[in-house]
Formats: sequence, C-alpha cells, structure tokens
Amino acid sequence: MMMMKTMKMLTRPSSSSSSSSPGYGTLMLSLSPPFFASSSSSSHNNSFHSKSQNFNTLDEALCCFNRMLHMHPPPSIFDFNKLLASISKMKHHSTVVSLSHQMYYFGIPPTVCTLNILVNSLCHLHRLGFAFSVFAKILKLGHQPDAATFNTLIRRLFDEGKIGDALQLFDKMIGEGFQPSVVTYGTLMNGLCKVGNTSAAIKLLRSMEQGNCQPNVVVYTSIIDSLCKDKQLTEALNLFSEMIAKGISPDIFTYTSIIHGLCSLCEWKHVKTLMNEMVDRNIMPNVVTFNIVVDAFCKEGKITEAHDVVNTMIQRGVEPNVVTYNALMDGHCLQCQMDEAVKVFDTMVRNGYVPDVICYTTLINGYCKIQRIDKAMYLFEEMCRQELIPDTVTYSALIHGLCHAGRLQDAMMLFHEMVACGKIPNLVTYSILLDYLCKNCHLVEAMALLNAIEASNMDPDIKIYNTIIDGMCRMGELEVARDLFYNLSSKGLHPDTWTYNILIHGLCKRCLLDEANKLFMEMDENDCSPNDYIYNTIIRGFLQNKETLRAIQLLKEMLARGFSADVSTTTLFVEVLSDDRLDQSVKQALHKFLK
Repeated sequence: MMMMKTMKMLTRPSSSSSSSSPGYGTLMLSLSPPFFASSSSSSHNNSFHSKSQNFNTLDEALCCFNRMLHMHPPPSIFDFNKLLASISKMKHHSTVVSLSHQMYYFGIPPTVCTLNILVNSLCHLHRLGFAFSVFAKILKLGHQPDAATFNTLIRRLFDEGKIGDALQLFDKMIGEGFQPSVVTYGTLMNGLCKVGNTSAAIKLLRSMEQGNCQPNVVVYTSIIDSLCKDKQLTEALNLFSEMIAKGISPDIFTYTSIIHGLCSLCEWKHVKTLMNEMVDRNIMPNVVTFNIVVDAFCKEGKITEAHDVVNTMIQRGVEPNVVTYNALMDGHCLQCQMDEAVKVFDTMVRNGYVPDVICYTTLINGYCKIQRIDKAMYLFEEMCRQELIPDTVTYSALIHGLCHAGRLQDAMMLFHEMVACGKIPNLVTYSILLDYLCKNCHLVEAMALLNAIEASNMDPDIKIYNTIIDGMCRMGELEVARDLFYNLSSKGLHPDTWTYNILIHGLCKRCLLDEANKLFMEMDENDCSPNDYIYNTIIRGFLQNKETLRAIQLLKEMLARGFSADVSTTTLFVEVLSDDRLDQSVKQALHKFLK
C-alpha cells in the first residue's frame, strides 16, 4: 500500500511542498517540523570536525555522536551525515535508525543525504514499508531523491520478490524525469537475471543503449553470467563480442562467467583458448576461475586434466585453496579412487589448510559408495573429535551408505541421532530412508516418516509419493495406494509417468486390467505421455491374462510411437506363439509385428 501511495507522489517536487508537515509513518511516530527545517536555519559555522569519520568500533562512533549532540551550537548536519554513513558501513543499521530518532528529538534538521542513509538502513533491516515512508517524505519536502535511493529501494524490492513493484518504480522514475544511473540499470538487470528473466534484462540493456547512460562492464557481465547459467552460450559469446567491439574491456568476472558456461558444456578447447586470451589481456585467472575448471574436469571424470590445471595454478603463483582440494577429492571419489582422494586430503593438511565439513563429507560419501562403512564411520567420528559439526549432507551420505550396505536399523538410529542433535533432515534424507524402508517392506515406518514430512514446512515432491505408492503396491496394499494416487491433486501434485507406471503395474499384478487400461488411457489426457516401460508393463499384463488381441493392439500402438518390446515382453509373445490352442488369425497378426 505504501508503495502505491509513494508512486502517486513521485512527481517533480515543487518548492511549495516543503511546508508540508513531516512524518515517517508508524516508525518515526509524529515528527515535528524542526526535524525537517531547512539547514540554513542552523547554519552555525561550527568548527567541529569529527576527523575522517572512520571508526574502528561502534562504541567510538557512539561516543562521537553523543559529543556532537551536546555541543552548543551543534556541528553541521554534514558531520552528522558522515557519522551516520560510517555507522551504516559498519552494518549497524538499527543504530542508524535509533540515532535518527535522537537527532529528531534534539531538533537537528535532516538533509536529503540524511534521509537517504535512513532509507538504506531500513531496507537492510527488511523494513521496506518504513523505507518508502521516508522516501515519500523526501518527495513531500521538495527534495529530489538521488540515484542511490532508487537503487536501494529497487534492490530491496527484488530481494523481497516484488519484481513488478521494482519495475514500476523504475518506470515512474523515468516518467517523472529522474535520471537513472548505470548502477540503477545494473541493479534492475541483476535482479531480473536472478529471477531467471534474462530476456527482460536484455531488453532493458537495449533501452539503456539508446539513452544517455551507457552500459559498463558490470552491466554486460551480469547478463552474460545469466545467459551462461541458462546454457545459452552462443548468446553469451555474442554479447561478449559486442561488448569488446564497443570498447568495453572484459574483467576477471566476465571471463570467469564465460569459462563457467563453457565448462558446463564440456567445451574444453574453448576454455583453454579463453584462458590464454585472458593472460594476453593481462587479466590473470584467479583461484575462483581455476577452481571452476578443476571442478568441471573432476565431475567429467578427467582427473588427470584436473591435476594438470592445479599444477598450472601453482606455476602461475595462484595457491590452491580448500575448494580446489575438495574438488580433486570429489573427483577421485566419483571414480572410487579412495586412496588417491586421501592423498589429496593429506596434501591439503600438509600445506596448512584445515579440512572443513565439506572435505570430510566428500570422503565419507566416497567410502559409502564403495561400501567401506567402517572407514566412513571412522571419518565421521574424527570430524566430531576435531569439533566439526556434521551437517545434513554429512548425515544423509552416511545414512545412504548404511542403507545400501543393508544396515537399515543402524541408518534409522543415525537418523534419530541427527534429529536429536538439532539437524533438520531435508527431502534427500527422507527420500533415502523412504526408498529403503519401502523396498524392505517396512511400510509402517515409511508412513510415519511421510507423516513427519507432511507435518513439517517441507513440500514433498511427487518422487516421495511415488516411493510410498510403490511400497504399498509391493506389500499388496493396492487399495491404499489407489487412494493416495487419487488424493495427489489435493496435495498440489500431479502424477508423473513413473506414478502411473507404478499403479498400472500393481493393477496388472492383481489382474485388474480394465482399471489398468483406463488409467493408461488417461495419461495422454493429463499431459503425461506413456513411455516404453509403461507400454511393456500393460502389454505383459494382457498377455499374462490371456488377452492376446488387446496386447497386440497395444503392441501396434507402441511400435507406431517409436518404442520397442523389451526382452520380457518379447519372451511372452514367443511363448504365446508356441501355444497350439491360439487362434490362427491371432498368430498371423502377431507374426506381422514380430518379424
């Protein structure tokens, strides 16, 4: 509401408006006119200067403020502004608001700079409504907000997900003749990119280019980075070339964004070319740039190449950090090379780096994958001895390892220990336990976990319910599975292909072929096309129940969709053909499709 009122006020300020009675709304209670009096009324040429207004601690700043407040006559408002700005930079934003109150009570009139600092602090405190109250007062007093005020408000609106309001404020700003700065444009584009609306950011870039405010490397880089994250690498490279053609030199962040995009598409030759180009431009890759390449190589199983990059780092004077070593460890773990992963760990420690939770979790996960649970448990205990607190990812990795090794009860005990230690399980943790509980016919325990998920703030996805429905079908609880299936919409979920396959398979096992076929027919109507797995499942159901003609009809449909019968389905058809009691016309029809 305050946003809309402020929009209506956002017109060219007139000189007569300065006589309006001020107020900050609820936050500032009822502010009397002296607080908003013009600075000329107290233009005491006081000799106070609070040095450079740089303070080491908040206490120093507060002592200085109290001295200033009790001076007669008081120092210039500009000195107060410098002090407030200094406290704001120290991120003590609630103190800025409090001191603004005190300035009011002492009758010290603010300038637009004072109010801008207050707007900034209120935004950092997530008090956007109050920030707009102060912003409205800036307009009401006849002041012109500067670009910094708009930038702060726009950034806060984006942070709170109010994209429409942010764009509306920007449009109103332009419409009333306020000139946005390159930072304003950059703030908008960065916000649009973060919410995945890169196309709108590009439109804004084109609009910016047509005006008086030209984009800089930061603006271009934010869009290039977003395009790379969206895997629109061609568009990113085109914009990169366009930027250079306009005489705007890319910086380390631009190159790092594109290298990240190239790595995600495994364009290794282009990565090498671009890194050489960086060096030619005297832009040296930093540890972040190198780590991106190391991590990408490791994830693709190119461990040798990853180690080569690390050696290049060291030769160029860039020291590997914990992130580098962890990427290498993860790469070796993915290849089940645990001895090599431990060597990397030891090298990291020898080089003076203290392993963190991620390092230990990486090794624990690696040992769990090769079912060396004893080693994984040892590392888990070692973490605790080092006073490192295992996180949800650590517990989930170990729980998965225990489940995979057939130690389901131990996994459940660890789960309860995790909860007792105050670690909140996530959907990954629950999914692991539900999967193994259902596969091992522990449906009661699985339902208890599902109830815990539904009672929490988490939103279970369709995969969670697929696991439960599958477990119910395995245990012969088809009626309960069917009820849960038809209740998915009440939970805001829609069945996917796998959900249909699970229930169709369960119905076929119970010889409920008409219901299975009805469900199968509904799939296309619900924008969920059947895959080859479902076709084979229902065809086998018909064959096993001696409904060969219906099976042949579905086989014809399946082949027309480009799918083929799997080994189990083909074997059943061959068995049917060998049955002498089968009608000759059916045999001929079947031969036609099995040629």
